[in-house]
Amino acid sequence: MVFWVFGYGSLVWNPGFEVDEKVIGFIKDYKRVFDLACIDHRGTPENPARTCTLEETEGAICWGAAYCVRGGPEKEKAAMEYLERRECEYDSKTLVDFYKEGDDSEQPFVTGVIVFTSTPDKISNKYYLGPAPLEEMARQIATAFGPCGNNRDYLFLLEKAMFNIGHEDDYVIELANEVRKVLLSLSGGLSSPLKMKASPGVIGLDSTLKMKVLGGAIAMDS
Repeated sequence: MVFWVFGYGSLVWNPGFEVDEKVIGFIKDYKRVFDLACIDHRGTPENPARTCTLEETEGAICWGAAYCVRGGPEKEKAAMEYLERRECEYDSKTLVDFYKEGDDSEQPFVTGVIVFTSTPDKISNKYYLGPAPLEEMARQIATAFGPCGNNRDYLFLLEKAMFNIGHEDDYVIELANEVRKVLLSLSGGLSSPLKMKASPGVIGLDSTLKMKVLGGAIAMDS
């Protein structure tokens, strides 16, 4: 048995399990949204983080990375058990067609790729937050943190990861820039001139900005 899993969030930059192949590409008719609560990694039950999930949207394309696991039942079982623990807020596994970057064929590169998704219903899915105004989401992301780090780092790392694979997401960029505005407003004034990171594709807040909230570090998990 061989299985493929599609990553569109933290799996893009940090799969966290042993993989045999990584392929950059996209799936169709889904878009990335920040409508899912995280209460055990980047947030808490009292102050949940916002992490991304997929929303079915006809004609949309969601870029990311597909990972192949092969090598026998034990290896595959270990990878899936790890993924199920890590993606515990997602209540569904959906099978999708995956299209490889640079492949001009109309046929998918792989069919039956697993993607972790969430039911968009607050009653049946306790982790579903639903959409909110951009400013409201940005404030929540700017101030949420949990055992694995800050919510904002999750967003900034995703922004950078999409840049690194050559497929930036306008929605992610817009939300990240709004979070930066919130962080500036929460700083209560700068003790020295603001410096912006020079990393291509993502601009964060440098340590010269003295924050009154969220001093934590970048986490390794989702």
